[in-house]
Amino acid sequence: MAAICNLAELPGLLLPWYRENRRDLPWRADRQPYHVWLSEIMLQQTRVEAVKGYYTRFLAALPDIPALARCDDEVLHKLWEGLGYYSRVRNLKKAAQVVMERHGGVFPESYADVLALPGIGEYTAGAICSIAFNQPTPAVDGNVLRVLARLLDDPSPIDLPETKRRITGLLAEIYPKEAGDFTQALMELGATVCGPNRAPDCEHCPCKELCLGFQRGEAESLPVKSPKKARRQEDRTVLILSCDNRFALEKRPQTGLLAGLWQFPNVAGKLDTQDALDAVCAMGLHPREILRETEKTHVFTHIQWNMKGFYLEVEACGGSFQWFTEKEINLQAALPTAFRQFLER
Repeated sequence: MAAICNLAELPGLLLPWYRENRRDLPWRADRQPYHVWLSEIMLQQTRVEAVKGYYTRFLAALPDIPALARCDDEVLHKLWEGLGYYSRVRNLKKAAQVVMERHGGVFPESYADVLALPGIGEYTAGAICSIAFNQPTPAVDGNVLRVLARLLDDPSPIDLPETKRRITGLLAEIYPKEAGDFTQALMELGATVCGPNRAPDCEHCPCKELCLGFQRGEAESLPVKSPKKARRQEDRTVLILSCDNRFALEKRPQTGLLAGLWQFPNVAGKLDTQDALDAVCAMGLHPREILRETEKTHVFTHIQWNMKGFYLEVEACGGSFQWFTEKEINLQAALPTAFRQFLER
């Protein structure tokens, strides 16, 4: 008789392990909906260690939903600077304003109401409702999909929507009354013992006797993903223009990649030295000296920027730019990592 994975046994195995082994993370200090929501948004596409400091600083500046809803965009972007995916923080503010306008400033408990907030998808709504309100709403992300693929010895590509829907349905059937702890236990197992980009630590897994992938020797080959599309490559020339210890910055358009953030002036393509000088002149400035050139890259989810940087001193602060000292940039201007890497002496 073929072995089966009885998922109904999973909560009984996983919950005691979680309570004994869970990491001490700042967002686990309480289950306030605002705190759970903020942490889940910050943790999207971002490592736990990177989020810890941002989470603490963000809450110190914006301790509640009303403070977030009325926060100036420049301050908001500065608090988020370096975390990337800036649409996340813009949607945080939009959602806070919706909570103030439609829910009297109280974060809604209904899954449908949470899902309707800007920037919140099924995973985040499930995480908030289960962790903050102890509702049996699965939160299925890459970590959870990896765990279930190994438990079930399932070769279905985990990046397909139908795989996620099926796994979500299976989990919904076995949720225990300790819903919040179970959600976090699945996340914790998938982030540590059954973690990404390495072999699973099956010997220390509380679920190994239940796991078909372990029993059949297939755990290390799971999960399966569909073939990745190649990232689009884009060449850009970045002009780091300085005058009297000030740097030229401009705002990016209000829509599209890095919308509304600051940037060094830049143009498409990789210019040679003369073309770079001509470009600066066309901006209404007069180059005095090219200090140096450098090459850097920045990877977005679907695009890679291959950037050539020219450090130029100009005769006067002018053009259509705003001019900042390095200290002012560090205190006031949200400069995305793609451009901040050029801010060096």
